Amino acid sequence: MKIEEYDLPDDLYYHKEHCYAKKEGDLIVIGITDFAQQMAGTIKRIETLEEDDEVSQDKPFGTMSSGKWTGKLYSPVSGEIVEVNEDLEDEPGTINKSPYGDGWLIKVKPEDLSELDNLHKGGNDEFVTWMKKEIVEKKAQIES
Repeated sequence: MKIEEYDLPDDLYYHKEHCYAKKEGDLIVIGITDFAQQMAGTIKRIETLEEDDEVSQDKPFGTMSSGKWTGKLYSPVSGEIVEVNEDLEDEPGTINKSPYGDGWLIKVKPEDLSELDNLHKGGNDEFVTWMKKEIVEKKAQIES
């Protein structure tokens, strides 16, 4: 699905802080949305927790920096990190090119898949309404 100029795939779950969760077998792939990477600008640095570290839903698991912005990355689910995208250390701009592909951040073995119910599900009317509101609010913040 496209909302304005942002790609927001229907099969993902979206956290209010613009990280996504994608079910991949018994793991959850976590990354940032196309909206978040466009708002941030060219990603210069990514720092995340390491493999075997625990993450908690709604809690920071890392930071992302661009030339104009630095912010925390919030986990959409709780669980154990089983893989970190180490390619982003040398090529953080991959997130800008492919946020839903090669630009993923971490893979988590979730504690409780029902936590996905706390997220926005891509493609439904509630998600579209929320996302349109977010776009207006974030653009207004940038302009002020």
